[in-house]
Amino acid sequence: MFERFTKDARGVVTGAVTHAERAGADSLSVEYLLLALLDRQGTRASFALAALGVVDRRAELEVALAAARRRGGLSTADAEALAGIGIDVTEIVARVEEAHGPGALEGDRKDKSWWAGRRSFARESKDVLEKSLRIAVGRGDRHIGDEHLLLAMAATPGVVADVLAQCGAGYGAVERALYGE
Repeated sequence: MFERFTKDARGVVTGAVTHAERAGADSLSVEYLLLALLDRQGTRASFALAALGVVDRRAELEVALAAARRRGGLSTADAEALAGIGIDVTEIVARVEEAHGPGALEGDRKDKSWWAGRRSFARESKDVLEKSLRIAVGRGDRHIGDEHLLLAMAATPGVVADVLAQCGAGYGAVERALYGE
């Protein structure tokens, strides 16, 4: 599949590795793909993100991603659904952190010397990459560009899709910004 990636899409993956290394993560999550996508300039996806105002809201986006990470990967919608049945996620996080220290639910953190080799893709990242291929094929494109990665992130349920939607970049908005449809 990677042979079909454009230079821009490969740049997103390379940037995600850098973000994961900085964070001390042992795998590449969709969050790192999104942050790498936001770092890019002069690409189709970067123009779409700028047109939707996501670039200007990067700090807000990073705060939302950090909050979800602190909740063990639960999205705001997940936390609200649990609150609807009487489970206070904020209280659970506070108790776990009280017992085990700050960031205890963040997972994916290991000793930085644990594995000095390549970082693997988290399951949800693999799902996004596979979906980007399906989106490209569905559109009749022979390549996978960063625009396909962005569409796949917006279409794959999870924290990143929720955060993008909160910033006004749900799948429909991204598709309109990219293709005017």
